[in-house]
Amino acid sequence: MKKQIAELRREVSRLNRALSEQAEEAVETAHGWYDSAADRASRAAKQLRSQAQSVSETVQQNPGTISTAAMLGGFVGVLIGLTIARSVEPQPNWFHRRWHD
Repeated sequence: MKKQIAELRREVSRLNRALSEQAEEAVETAHGWYDSAADRASRAAKQLRSQAQSVSETVQQNPGTISTAAMLGGFVGVLIGLTIARSVEPQPNWFHRRWHD
């Protein structure tokens, strides 16, 4: 019986060491993923800043062009809205039927 208990203790000790090693590997892998994601996020932020600065410079250099583009975009939006409004069937006039029938 004592021999079996000692053998079970050794087995539990081996399992604990194996679990500890696996946990260390998982932590190292997670650190690698985190570092990789942080690097990608940093590069993306730098690129976005660069693009925003480029757009800002373009707007400062060409204010008339940007205003024209904004007005044209608004006009196209209004045309799309009118087209959609005409293609939708009107709702029945419930107010008229309720009070005038």
